[in-house]
This record gives sequence, structure tokens and C-alpha cells, in this order.
Amino acid sequence: MAVLVTRPDKRGEELVDMLNKTGIAAIHLPLFNIMAGRELNELPNKISQLRVGDIVFAVSKNAIKFAAETLKSVGIHWRNDVQYFAVGQSSAEYFSAQSEQSVVYPFGQENSEGLLNLPALQQLGEKTVLILRGNGGRELFPEQAAIRGAKVDIVECYQRVPVEYNRIAQTDLCKRAGISTIIVTSAEILKTLIEFVPVEEQAWLTSCQLVTVSRRIANLAIKCGWKMEQILISPRADNATLVETVQTRP
Repeated sequence: MAVLVTRPDKRGEELVDMLNKTGIAAIHLPLFNIMAGRELNELPNKISQLRVGDIVFAVSKNAIKFAAETLKSVGIHWRNDVQYFAVGQSSAEYFSAQSEQSVVYPFGQENSEGLLNLPALQQLGEKTVLILRGNGGRELFPEQAAIRGAKVDIVECYQRVPVEYNRIAQTDLCKRAGISTIIVTSAEILKTLIEFVPVEEQAWLTSCQLVTVSRRIANLAIKCGWKMEQILISPRADNATLVETVQTRP
């Protein structure tokens, strides 16, 4: 019994280490690297142009990391007269530490739907909502923010760059290692994983237990061949909670 961790960058490496320390064998197979986004040079100007009371929403820690590094490099501080939001507790705490500002997140429902239910985001007329994210991603929040009257501005703070592997060799390695559980922390990773595994090995892939971080990803997995009883949904996306979720598997 072994676990495949597809979470990229250092967080994926840390998750593997945490699993191994609990006695659970784990392998790291990041399907893409996280690189600086192509619109970061626009961020300082966009931050400066925000009006008092406008909103900055960071989709993930990666977006926060690259945004914070960019502002620091040009000597611009995070403003204290705008509102800051994140999608989950872990990202909110990281965003608050980097910006030295209060950051709001949807406690109990750490996703775009929960964010949209927050009282502060019900009426957005005449506000600018600046979204810090990677290339691609869900369109639910920007679409709903625009419907609620906001001017939506998006900055690509990071980009996912596919890692080149020998797909057949890597899939064979996973099978020989006894991989029976796969941790998938985003819809983008799940889609990439399905494309990565050769067609003749799709039956093996969908026989593995899947650990995800949202009902939305679970529903996508079901459409792609998994059964609901094969899927565990972690209540949060941080590594500690993921380890706890893996430990509860049958």
C-alpha cells in the first residue's frame, strides 16, 4: 500500500515527508512546476490604482508568494485601505503574514461557493475586485463578482508548466511501487493526471482510491471513471489535514 502525491513544489515534498513519518509509504510525482506568472509586472500599478474599500482576492498560496515577492522587489507595500480575501484558512493566514493585513476567508466552506456566501461580498457595485491567481482556474468567482456589479481585474501571478516525463515508465513505476491511493488537490491536477496516464492503464488509475479537497473535484473524478466510494474528501487542503484524511482510509 502506497500513496502518490501529485501536489507540486515544496508543499508536495513536505506532504510526502509527513506521510512517510507516519509510516505511510509515499511517492512524489508533481505533474507541473510552479513558475512566475506572465502578468506580475502589472501588479504594482494595479495595486496602486485600487480605490479605498476595493477588494483583493488571492486564490492560493502560490499567487500570494509571487505577488508578495513582486511588490517587495519594487518597494510597494500592501495597502491598508482595501479589503483582502482568500479561499481557505491556510491561505488566509499566509496572506495575512505576507501583507500584514487582516484577511477574510469562508470558515467552514473553503471554496469559491463559500466565498461568494460571505456577507461582505453580496453587493459589489462600483468596487474593483483584483484577483491574484495562476494561469487558468475556475471562473465561478470572477463571473459572480461581475454579476454583482464589480469591475473584475485578474493578474496571473504564477503559471503551471508541465513536467516532462516518460509517461509509460512513470506509470509502471507507480504500479510496481504498489500505489493504491492518489492525492489530488485541484481539478487541474486531476485533468493532467488523467491525460498523463496511458490509455491502456486508465483502468488501473480509476481503481486507485482518490483523496481530494472538494466535492467539485470528487464529482469531476466520478465523471472520469471513479466511484464515489473510492473517493475521500479532505475537509481542508493543508498538508496536516490531508495526512489525517489518508489515515482514515479503509
